Amino acid sequence: MAIPEVPVRREVRMEAGSTGAGPGPSQEALAAPPVYLDGRFVPAQEARISVFDHGLLYGDGVFEGIRFYNGRIFRLEEHVERLYTSAGAIGLSPPLSPGEMREAILDTAARSGLRAGYLRPLVTRGVGDLGLDPRKSRRPSVIILCAPLTVYESQRQRGIRAVIASVRRPPRVSLDPNVKSLNYLNNILAKSEANLRGVEEALLLDLEGNLAEASGENVFLVRGRTLLTPPAEVCLKGITRSVILELARGVYRAQERPIPAAEIFEADEIFLTGTGAEVVPVVEVEGERIGTGQPGPVTRDLMARYQEITHRSGTPIPYRIRWGDGEVTRDPPKPAPAGRASRG
Repeated sequence: MAIPEVPVRREVRMEAGSTGAGPGPSQEALAAPPVYLDGRFVPAQEARISVFDHGLLYGDGVFEGIRFYNGRIFRLEEHVERLYTSAGAIGLSPPLSPGEMREAILDTAARSGLRAGYLRPLVTRGVGDLGLDPRKSRRPSVIILCAPLTVYESQRQRGIRAVIASVRRPPRVSLDPNVKSLNYLNNILAKSEANLRGVEEALLLDLEGNLAEASGENVFLVRGRTLLTPPAEVCLKGITRSVILELARGVYRAQERPIPAAEIFEADEIFLTGTGAEVVPVVEVEGERIGTGQPGPVTRDLMARYQEITHRSGTPIPYRIRWGDGEVTRDPPKPAPAGRASRG
């Protein structure tokens, strides 16, 4: 699939005397990798959608969050499959085939020049009118963003604090938790509550008072050498969650079952999992210390196992940019020297 090219510009230029404040694109946008937008690549500061796009007006669309490490995209096939499963669940037909979407994601990563980072493919319902009727949106839009990402990097070694949110996870009959839609308002309300209470995260319960998920991650409790995690009926069946269950096989016991809120405070360890967050220890909930108040041995072991698998496996990124009839090959950046932390 031929895609129009744009030069990849990494530098940021400012007028003499400018502070970067005021209207106009942010410095982050000016330096950001190009964006895939409906079949072409454009500079990030020029990427625009219509104000009548139903993804903007109503959160009508789906997305994925994908990480890449050492020049390889981790679990790309699973992410593409879940994107199309989510789209099908809301009656949305992406204008690209899964194979074309996969290639567009790889091309976006290649053009970024990054060796490690985060990809965000979105499919919106497209331009419609101010009504809700999805039939008025004739053609869905596809957007793919790429950027460096660090989530909880500074807190990963010491652990984070959480509260139990007052908002509840909507029941499956209202909104299937395995549809990764653009409507994240419930999660945002939970995250805002955590912010207001001065902690990093919020845990959400379902309507029965059982643990469901965190604001943007899956949750695991550890009791001895047993992992407990809520069933997929009340939370997103996260890809990182699935990887952790794979890594635990044969080493730890694992149970997917309803977890009453009281069990949170009986856990020896708690950790969160997600593509962006990876594996993050939780050492305090509602002011109560979890276990020793430090990341526990099971959590640390699984953190190390996860880092190892993400950095040695995945779909290779073709660091190659096509210009007209010729080709320019861009070698990926060299890995950081041993002992330096990897960003992403």
